[in-house]
Amino acid sequence: MISYNGYEDTITRVYDNNQEHVFKFWDELTDAEKKSLLEELSDIDFQHLMSLYEKTKEDEPIPMDFQPAPYMPVPRTDEQKKEYTRAYDAGIDMIKHGKVAAFVVAGGQGSRLGFDGPKGAFPVGPVSDKTLFQIHAEKIKKYSEKYGVIVPWLIMTSPANHQDTVDFLKEHNWFGLHEESVHLFPQKMIPSLDPDGKLVLADKHSIFKNPDGHGGSLTALRQSGVLEKMIDQGIEIISYFQVDNPLVNIVDPYFIGFHVLQKAHISSKALMKAYPEEKVGVFVEFENGKIGVVEYSDLPEEKQYEKDDEGSLRYAAGSIAIHLFDCRFLMDITGGGSLSLPYHIAKKKIEEYTREGEKEIQGYKFEKFVFDALPLTDNNFIMETTREEEFAPVKNKSGIDSVESARELMSNLAMNWLKQQGISIPPEVKVIEISPLQAVEPGDIDNHITIPAKEKVYIQ
Repeated sequence: MISYNGYEDTITRVYDNNQEHVFKFWDELTDAEKKSLLEELSDIDFQHLMSLYEKTKEDEPIPMDFQPAPYMPVPRTDEQKKEYTRAYDAGIDMIKHGKVAAFVVAGGQGSRLGFDGPKGAFPVGPVSDKTLFQIHAEKIKKYSEKYGVIVPWLIMTSPANHQDTVDFLKEHNWFGLHEESVHLFPQKMIPSLDPDGKLVLADKHSIFKNPDGHGGSLTALRQSGVLEKMIDQGIEIISYFQVDNPLVNIVDPYFIGFHVLQKAHISSKALMKAYPEEKVGVFVEFENGKIGVVEYSDLPEEKQYEKDDEGSLRYAAGSIAIHLFDCRFLMDITGGGSLSLPYHIAKKKIEEYTREGEKEIQGYKFEKFVFDALPLTDNNFIMETTREEEFAPVKNKSGIDSVESARELMSNLAMNWLKQQGISIPPEVKVIEISPLQAVEPGDIDNHITIPAKEKVYIQ
């Protein structure tokens, strides 16, 4: 058994759990590297990790029967419009009383976009080239000014991009937000395991880990102390969204109002699927009455194509990772008790460090999904939104859900807002962008502005 002063308990736990292979390069490590490895091992809950490994031997549970979940549609009837008006008033009241905080999941890198850095630092503005972070920050600044409050901005990073994100926001002076209202914290990482339940080395002195999924963002929010801080500040609702969607309506009075009127613990926005095979999970109601999301890969083919009496897709309400969470409910489900998010097991390729260099193996990664919070409460609310108004994910360099498609959707929305306000757009204009500091909804736009007759127009 190896030895190192001050880490005797950690070393004993490693050997007791038959993981001593992680010390195979021990004699080749510097003193600092030895300490770094032992620090990592000190943080591992071996009992929990082994319980997850035991689950890899179990058969996948047979999913319960389900039907489409009920949702509030985009208002079409007079009665629905009245409900929306009532919700709007309730939402405005919550916002003006400083009860809402914005929470962005921003742990990703921009590598799939050919960009070296945090994805949030990727430029996406169709005319301005503003980054995703700047667009979100300016929306929050506009909401704060519009409603006379400070809307806190919570940002979950990853260990890989945390410092780069902090440096980027500092360099840009927090994009006009109060520094003390911006709270950054990294996502938790969890060790992966090989097929035999052994830890995997990433290099001679570190363990291979993976992020614990979007569901882990809720745990990180609690463990960072930020959730408790928000509650102490009087925040009651957390508005959750992902960094790669520049169209998201972060502080939506209608959505917030319905959440309040329905006394919901979780509210979610749904997007009608464009076609049966679209790769989004769908909202369902299980046979036990619980609301949840079934991943597109788990939706049986007959349900994927099933139509209703009007010929529309029956399972059409897709999940786009826009949610509202009640703060007290989040405290309940992130406390580590019986009411908490489950880990999902994925068999994936892992790069293991060996004496011969890196070797690709099949291993187990563990992660949580944020939508698994839905079945943990009976108090769910789902509201329909539209692709044109609120969904422009930047996931690919080109094609579907790309930089190009996002910029086009941003420009189209800007043109629609101007037309709604009766502002004429010269035929020469091909691309238009409205700064969030000018407007976060059509009614914010100055009706007296004149759009110049040129190809690209930026309104600020």
